[in-house]
Amino acid sequence: MQYDLNKKRGSNVAIDRELAGNIENPSFDVINYAINQQQQRIDRYNMLEHYYEGNQHILSRNLEMAAKLDRADEKVMTNHAKYITDMITGFTTGNPVSISPANGKDIKAITDAQDQMDIDSHNTEMEKDLSVFGCAYELLYIKKVSDATTELAIEKIDPRGCVLVTDDTLDKNSLFGIYYVEKKDLLGNAKGYLITVYTAHWIIQYRTKTGRVLSDANLASKPKAIQHYFNGVPLIEYRNNEERQGDFEQTISLINAYNELQSDRITDKKNFVDALLVVYGFTLDEGEDGEGANLKDGILEAPGKGDQGASVEWLTKSFDESQLQVLVKSIKDDIHQTSYVPNMNDENFAGTISGEAMKYKLFGLLQLLATKQRYLTRGIRQRLQLMQNILAFKGQSVDASGATINIVPDIPVNMADVISNIKNAEGVIPQLVSLGWLPGTNDPQELIKMLDQEKEKALKLQQKAMGGEPATDNEEVTADDSGNVSIKQKAGSELSDNGPRE
Repeated sequence: MQYDLNKKRGSNVAIDRELAGNIENPSFDVINYAINQQQQRIDRYNMLEHYYEGNQHILSRNLEMAAKLDRADEKVMTNHAKYITDMITGFTTGNPVSISPANGKDIKAITDAQDQMDIDSHNTEMEKDLSVFGCAYELLYIKKVSDATTELAIEKIDPRGCVLVTDDTLDKNSLFGIYYVEKKDLLGNAKGYLITVYTAHWIIQYRTKTGRVLSDANLASKPKAIQHYFNGVPLIEYRNNEERQGDFEQTISLINAYNELQSDRITDKKNFVDALLVVYGFTLDEGEDGEGANLKDGILEAPGKGDQGASVEWLTKSFDESQLQVLVKSIKDDIHQTSYVPNMNDENFAGTISGEAMKYKLFGLLQLLATKQRYLTRGIRQRLQLMQNILAFKGQSVDASGATINIVPDIPVNMADVISNIKNAEGVIPQLVSLGWLPGTNDPQELIKMLDQEKEKALKLQQKAMGGEPATDNEEVTADDSGNVSIKQKAGSELSDNGPRE
């Protein structure tokens, strides 16, 4: 399960724009080159997926001496890779990603389309790929619902089956994308590949007879070309970080060491039960098979021990559990430290820990999430632009430029501390600012409106309890910030010093 660390990560291929030729109809040579470059990274993708799924290096270990002596060879696998990915995915997308339009702009058509797509589930699956592979790819397309109806759809694409071709400039502008999938008959026999090329305006499909190499002789049918109206390449790349590295990729050697240590620990325990019987100064009778005692029988014959003559004793292996436990803890701590994912079973995360102390415990994780959020936001902006283009083509009014993308980490929060801080800030910090401290708050202004409505409702209830309407038109019922109700003269309605007029 090894791969070349020097090989480039990700499923994008950069080429000279001049060599790309007509990017609305890429040549077979360019397509074949891009697929071949991407195929060199498949081993890494497979290895990372195996580790996430639990098919790790320890499971293929075979101890030579264990086979010879018929001894135990336990294989214990603790899936830290899955723990890291699942925790980070939950931290990042546990709270739905919210998008707010810029002032005076409307994105309702986009939010409605995303609700129909179940975009929250899609974002979670994208983040999972980012955590495992270090990159993720999504495809926007138009799905046919009926003969007269279509709808906007989105799908996550396995990075092992797609290529995003960009130019080799600093901007890395997308030229076209490739999605390829092997086709099989009902018996599972390979029947070539379906290769789909997505340009800024066209979808071109090729079906090969065998393999994935495109050539005139290897085409099973004529290419199909369909125009689309996204006005951009609908295949979008997301990065986990600049290096496109997975979240547990740096810890693989530590994961292997931990699994080997735990496996050896259990193996030694089992072999301890099967200790060797050592006989000194004599031999045992042959068995029914005509062979003498040997190591496989758990017996070792040895010369006599000096003047003591013949004797028998058990040969066992001593264990220093304290030192072993220190080593186990050290490796486990390194795994969590390197991945920035805390061990939530640690006593330092007791339920009584304060919100401020929790922030320091999660400081490394929060820095990691900040990086992930920046790259995730970059991809979502491309998604919004493509959705805007296609919805505008359908005649819907939408403008996603300047929209705010809010990704709130789903981490433990001491709400009592947050609410207490908001109350203490009253009169010192504007309410518009302090209400923004609430986790998951997208629009503090909306919260202020809700609070005003609550005060008005409470005012009417207390007014009713005090006997109904004010006594005169010059009086009004008011409530202070604490909810206390009083009847006061309306401004400008005080009686004059001359008293009432006749």
